Amino acid sequence: MSKRKDIIIIGGGAAGFFAAINIAERHPKLSVAILERGKEGLQKVRISGGGRCNVTHAEFVPSELVKNYPRGEKELLGPFHTFMTGDTIAWFEERGVALKIEEDGRMFPESNTSQTIIDCFLQEAKKYNVEVLYNYVVKLINPKGNGFSVETSQGHLECDKLVVATGSNPKIWNLLKSLGHTIVPAVPSLFTFDINDKRIKDIPGVVAKDVEVKVLGTDLVSEGPLLVTHVGMSAPAILKLSAFGAIELAKRHYNFEIEVNFIKQDMEVCINTLKDLKHKLAKKQVVSFTQYGLPKRLWKQLVLASKIGEAQRWADINKEQLIELSKQLTASVFKVTGKSTFKEEFVTAGGVDLKDISFKTFESKIVSNLFFAGEVINVDAVTGGFNFQNAWTGAYIVSQSITK
Repeated sequence: MSKRKDIIIIGGGAAGFFAAINIAERHPKLSVAILERGKEGLQKVRISGGGRCNVTHAEFVPSELVKNYPRGEKELLGPFHTFMTGDTIAWFEERGVALKIEEDGRMFPESNTSQTIIDCFLQEAKKYNVEVLYNYVVKLINPKGNGFSVETSQGHLECDKLVVATGSNPKIWNLLKSLGHTIVPAVPSLFTFDINDKRIKDIPGVVAKDVEVKVLGTDLVSEGPLLVTHVGMSAPAILKLSAFGAIELAKRHYNFEIEVNFIKQDMEVCINTLKDLKHKLAKKQVVSFTQYGLPKRLWKQLVLASKIGEAQRWADINKEQLIELSKQLTASVFKVTGKSTFKEEFVTAGGVDLKDISFKTFESKIVSNLFFAGEVINVDAVTGGFNFQNAWTGAYIVSQSITK
């Protein structure tokens, strides 16, 4: 192997491969190498979306798409006008990979397996003579003239332009820091809440379709489905809070209280509705007659938490019980005592400070000819294919900048 390359890309994940393939295709005379520290690359692609690879999200308006990025919203607006969801779909379709849209807007390969995306990348890399070097751990990056000298566990390489696409890698962040970049400390984003509460203890798997959740003492609020898990709560309503609140919740050491409005109704309105039900369903048991389209098991737990007995009928509930039930429905408070990783998709907030990057080119403002793509920079998104879209967009713009 020649020790000198025109372009070296550090990181054999989604952003690294996408950048390499687009550079080599646009400019076949350039020699391009990917350095991957593992014995195989594309690991996050493999496990994403439960092994199906959530490639992107069916949101086609840049100003709407950016709202899914707690960090990066402002910076990504311009880049998304250059390359976004529609371009991603076209890119894969031109290479024989058809994507489909699911009900919630997430997009997957029609094959339903991430292997389709991996095979596509490996074939394209081979077709355009991208050299993929596995077990190459980068130890040092030194600017040298207009280019770089890169020390690795397998020896010394040189290049004219360097792309860093290593995701959340503390060792690489330290190397970038030594080159003068500011690194925003990493904290977890996209996690589920650990809650030990008898109202939800025995009902894992229950989904409330549309709730509002607030983190008490902050202005964090989100809406959407909520899933009761074996250890607490998950699903979009919770995951959005974890992403937008990543820094605030880390400061609180993941100990805080949330207020859940299970019916997205005002408490006063709820009390009046319950008063009507008291007359309409007078002879029926409260526990047995589920209201507001809530799951039966959840309704039962909220009724029991309102100090209404299992056998009690609507006619027999008093004013205090009515008020308590409306509180449980519209303002249930739960104590969060920790967090759990959401599936295998470990996402962090943090990385190269966005002020250090030109978002027209994704080039460093500190070191020329150094480019970034993917999660190595301080951009992260809510769940649903948005983190990959950031990777595709950044990598594509890097490829344009390098081959101009």
